[in-house]
Amino acid sequence: MRTPSVLVALATLFGAVHAVTTNGFADQNGGMKGGAGGKSVTVSTGKQLHQALCERSSKTTPITIYVSGTITLGNTEKVSGSGCSTASDRIELKGIKNVSIIGKGKAIFDQIGIHVRESSNIILQNLHVRNVKKSNGATSNGGDAIGMEKSVSNIWVDHCTLEASGGESDGYDGLLDMKAGTKYVTVSYTIFKNSGRGGLVGSSDSDTGNGPVTFHHNLYSNIDSRAPLLRGATAHAYNNYYNKINKSGLNPRVGGKVRVEKNYFKNAKNPLGTFYTDKMGYWEVIDNIFDSVSWTSSDHPAGPNVKSTTSVSIPYSYKADSASCVPSIVGSTAGADNGMKVSDGSCSASPPSSPPSTPPSQPSPPSQPSPPSSPSSPSSPPSSPPSSPPSSGSGDNLSRKSGSGSDGSSKASGTSYGDVRDGSLSSYWSPKGSTGHIRIKWDSSKTVGSVVIREASGYEGRIQSWRLQDEDDNTVKSGTGLAGAITFTPRSMKKVKFAILSASGTPRVAEFETYASSSSSASSPQSPPAPSPPAPSPPSSSSCSNPTGKWGNCLQTKCCGDAGWTCYGANQWYAQCRTECNVSGWDCNRL
Repeated sequence: MRTPSVLVALATLFGAVHAVTTNGFADQNGGMKGGAGGKSVTVSTGKQLHQALCERSSKTTPITIYVSGTITLGNTEKVSGSGCSTASDRIELKGIKNVSIIGKGKAIFDQIGIHVRESSNIILQNLHVRNVKKSNGATSNGGDAIGMEKSVSNIWVDHCTLEASGGESDGYDGLLDMKAGTKYVTVSYTIFKNSGRGGLVGSSDSDTGNGPVTFHHNLYSNIDSRAPLLRGATAHAYNNYYNKINKSGLNPRVGGKVRVEKNYFKNAKNPLGTFYTDKMGYWEVIDNIFDSVSWTSSDHPAGPNVKSTTSVSIPYSYKADSASCVPSIVGSTAGADNGMKVSDGSCSASPPSSPPSTPPSQPSPPSQPSPPSSPSSPSSPPSSPPSSPPSSGSGDNLSRKSGSGSDGSSKASGTSYGDVRDGSLSSYWSPKGSTGHIRIKWDSSKTVGSVVIREASGYEGRIQSWRLQDEDDNTVKSGTGLAGAITFTPRSMKKVKFAILSASGTPRVAEFETYASSSSSASSPQSPPAPSPPAPSPPSSSSCSNPTGKWGNCLQTKCCGDAGWTCYGANQWYAQCRTECNVSGWDCNRL
């Protein structure tokens, strides 16, 4: 089985125009292409996202938009142009086609929702949308994290995290609502959590012209109801993990019907049935596991003796995991910024497969920021070997230990102090200008003898002069440039501050690593170890010939792929390179 993330990664990476496969109803009605075949841009604000849509020559011109950073109401504006119809209080995808919006590392939509209206062939992937409200504070999108309405078709929501911090009384509505003619949707590998309402298909008993929809490999965690609510719609729910459903789960009504197949229900109340109405819906149940569930005698629950009341025909091919492994497979694959892993249909999670050995002639990696050493074509090695990444201290990174924290001087919009100790090279802290400081602190004193500052991809070398200080602002060490680990005589401290004294432009600090002692061995930010296969031989004509280099153009030259590993997808190859390429002697983590 070719998994969905494999194909969308290849489509966006190589500009392919063939349909991707979502293993769901979005594959029907002409299938999915998203923005494949169009240009790629990277944005970090809502205004920039709207501008990318508006600058297209038409509303159907394909585009892939990579989102890096945090989108907020504060950095979102209404923009006008030939390729868009936008708004200032939400991310508006109205009257458009052929668009992929894909998170690059951490892509957070904080208190701002995504609205899809009168649009088709849209991919939303690797996005974290949180705390969108309709009342009691800043409001956006009617309180829906993602909302779809009015003549919407062929939409794929994949590897997203959708969350609230309460229910309707707290100002929230649904995490994913589809209504007024929303058809042919697949929702896969997505987390729904901490909400009164998971989502609906059909907004009222008269809104029955929606669907079909597929839900697979999703996690519903601490949801009161609507997981989902189906009014007159057809749905296929397979390999989902429902953990802590507080009032009711899947709720087909008004003639709605759902195939419920190989799901795992745990700590769930009324996981399936027709609730809060006598207008019945129907269900087909196949090999599900009900673990610690309860059923009420009111309304129309499917249990405790759960039996099918209809049959649902599925027109697409798919391979479902056994229900017994669903908690583990969903736990290791679902959600944004979780490695983009997928199931192979045999209870194993894996990254998407390697791209083809001979890519098409015009690959389309993210356009911003550009890697520092970019060859002119996928097969051309750089004119000079890439520089080595900073050496790392030995032992554990103390910045990521329990009891650690971070703060600093005023930060640039969309950046976070905590991103310097999250183990990811795609998130970062920036000062408001070209100078400032960032600090690591602990609850109790730590012995520190080595510090590694890792700049974000495309921004290496911006920091010109710097000073390292202890908790009393005593200078520990100072210097220019960041050629390697900053080592010094180990000392006990509760805080260590890295002050940027001068820089060429606004610097971006991706990781502030601290170690008890120093070592010259290079390593990536604290990544989980991968199994160690035999190391493959390096290719004869590739920039992978320098295994300690920093692969600023890993996608185009296929470092990991040529070495027998996986550099997969224009937005999601960082973590996999860190955990797998390094095992075989390669270093693709400095991207």
